[in-house]
Amino acid sequence: MNDTIDRSAGARLVCGCASGACAGHGLAPPALPRRRLLALGAGLAASPFIPRTARAQSTLKPDEALKRLMDGNARYVAVNLNSFKEDLDILRAHTVEKQEPFAAVLSCADSRVPAEIVFDLSIGQLFVTRVAGNVATTEIIASLEYGAAVLGTRVIMVLAHQACGAVKAAVAGKAVPGQISALYAPLRAAVDQGHHDYEATAKLNAKIQAQILSTASPVLADEIAKGDLKIVAGYYALDTGKVELL
Repeated sequence: MNDTIDRSAGARLVCGCASGACAGHGLAPPALPRRRLLALGAGLAASPFIPRTARAQSTLKPDEALKRLMDGNARYVAVNLNSFKEDLDILRAHTVEKQEPFAAVLSCADSRVPAEIVFDLSIGQLFVTRVAGNVATTEIIASLEYGAAVLGTRVIMVLAHQACGAVKAAVAGKAVPGQISALYAPLRAAVDQGHHDYEATAKLNAKIQAQILSTASPVLADEIAKGDLKIVAGYYALDTGKVELL
């Protein structure tokens, strides 16, 4: 991770306000979300409902899992997909009772970023969470904790992408309808450091969100410390289909 990243970014999660301070709530935005995250992580780690043996479902090491992801992307770029050749009836039948994804992705909700296709994977192989701006909200972190602690995912990639509408909106900072501006706060650190450059901001945001996952969740931090998990940031180029590790 780039040491120049603003380390206070981990606390800037979705309070629902577009500004850096929650004047309307009478509290600083970092406090409540971080407490919620720590409580969530501790609760999941201690939960009696987590089958601990499930953590061994994937026999891959984190580096091997990452290589499998990147090899799949290389096939996608070369238009030499293997996943489309698999028997979907068999895959569906084998995944009714359980799933064994070896990797997880936090990607943008953008329709141009279909994670399974981008990494040439199929049913039951990739645990995907999606939200505009690929930001690590409390709910996203909970989902990825489930993927790592229960399903045994070995690598998590935060995947930014070219021409991200959420990033562009956050950089512009203009009034928007509904709750769209709730995305501004978690993107603020990247916007501040990206100097209004869309692609630089998108890449910085992926690194910041990966850092949040690595440090704000006791569950994920424990998996990393044990050598059972790796969290990385990536950038997907819409025009070439290539995923670049950041």
